[in-house]
Amino acid sequence: MKKAIVALGGNALLRGDQLGTIEEQEQNSKDTLENIVYLIKAGYNIVITHGNGPQVGNILMRNDAGEEMYKIAQMPLDICVADSQGGIGYMLERMLRNVLKENNIEKEVVTLVTPVEVDINDEAFKNPTKRVGKIYNKAQADKLSNEKKWIFKSDPKLPDGWRRVVPSPQPIKVMNYPVIDQLVEAGNIVIAVGGGGVPVYIDEKKHVRPAEAVIDKDRASSVLGIEIKADEFYILTDVPYVFINFKQPGEKKLETLTVKEAKEYLKQGMFGEGSMAPKVEACIKFLENGGKKAIITEARELSKPGSGTQIII
Repeated sequence: MKKAIVALGGNALLRGDQLGTIEEQEQNSKDTLENIVYLIKAGYNIVITHGNGPQVGNILMRNDAGEEMYKIAQMPLDICVADSQGGIGYMLERMLRNVLKENNIEKEVVTLVTPVEVDINDEAFKNPTKRVGKIYNKAQADKLSNEKKWIFKSDPKLPDGWRRVVPSPQPIKVMNYPVIDQLVEAGNIVIAVGGGGVPVYIDEKKHVRPAEAVIDKDRASSVLGIEIKADEFYILTDVPYVFINFKQPGEKKLETLTVKEAKEYLKQGMFGEGSMAPKVEACIKFLENGGKKAIITEARELSKPGSGTQIII
């Protein structure tokens, strides 16, 4: 049986014009998961991964509010990521169980909190770039920077908006990938690597230590796909195809893309640095390390023959 990694992103959980109520997220999740039923019916063993951007941002803001109003001790970023993994994973698992029931499919679903190893000497730790949490004014940002040693950068969309930035290092290893592989090989659907995984590193005593960072979920999904020797990698986002010159003169849809072409377009800066570029890079890494097929598309297009952008060796 073939194994596939299906990475949920974009509007899979939360649409841009929504408040993010649980009812909205549940409906979005169910709508998205219904589109992967065809893979299950086709006999694929599946691992589902997912993002956590808005959700972990809300957790961090609740952290701030709890400390300010009730003197509740703040939890570090790794705990907040783990919280989001558990909450989102539970919601996806419950919605998927309902989808399977409606389609008369007998499958077990399991959600795993997933630590992902990074290198504490990764260059990303010297140049944090990933914005997290709420927006502060300059005075608030300076105060928090002094008290907590947080690093802030201005928000280009606001005249006096500052947000905390954290590193986004490269994932090295999904720590519990052998367990994930065993569960998948046994025919279970596994939900793992939520939000890119909980970032951890190994210290000089070989102990597992938390890293104040976030990991790109597509890059972590690619690493997991390589580790469990998945055949196919699907990245579900909010556009049906990869484009060059996206929303600019000369925009062009790419239905098929070779690894060589993808690398050249990346070099030319044709893909958005914080959006499409990491997805393309994740697909390249997967294919260069044994993967057979990688597709980037919108969830509703997944079951249509020839849909999405297929990246090939």
